[in-house]
Amino acid sequence: VALALAMNSIISLKVRSTFQSIVYLPHFFSWVLVVTVFVQVLGADGLVSNWIMDGGGERLDFTSNPDTFTFLVWMQWAWKDAGWGMIIFLAALASINPSLYEAAASDGANRWRRMWHITLPGIRPVIILLLILQIGGILSVGFEQYQLQRQAVGYQATEVLDTYVYYQSIIGNQGESFGTAAGLFKGVIGLILILVANNIAHRLGEQGIYQKS
Repeated sequence: VALALAMNSIISLKVRSTFQSIVYLPHFFSWVLVVTVFVQVLGADGLVSNWIMDGGGERLDFTSNPDTFTFLVWMQWAWKDAGWGMIIFLAALASINPSLYEAAASDGANRWRRMWHITLPGIRPVIILLLILQIGGILSVGFEQYQLQRQAVGYQATEVLDTYVYYQSIIGNQGESFGTAAGLFKGVIGLILILVANNIAHRLGEQGIYQKS
């Protein structure tokens, strides 16, 4: 949301288009490329570690530290998918009637008041919708992202439901039935979470995924 608001405040169309393309580009990268980029930047021989050593510090490897792995995963996910969310929110911002901003400005409202009373309420339905959909996929945290970094960080830091099912059903002796049951479990739990979150949205006066009759 913050990235979309910052992008929307850029007046120059050329600058906005260039910045939008740069931010959106990582969405098309595979997880192999994303992990490789982070290793080159935050790894033992990466840019950050070399800068620290040039300043007299010790070599650090942020990509193989189990204590910081969760934060690393969030950084990778944000860099890869922030552009996709930005596109959605920019579309929502474009649907807001410009006359509302003009009327508020003529009444003396500054930029922050216009954002608080016009912009955020205008994109609130989209925020609620995306939150509901994200809650439904809370058990699917990205098998490939964790699996690619399992050897460097260790299995304990990368053990999530998807990797556990993979090693139990494919590598282990549990068989395909175990993977099928786990997939069904994820689907049912995801559906329940979506319905509960959507019901809460309706109780708060929001439309949610669908409009309540």
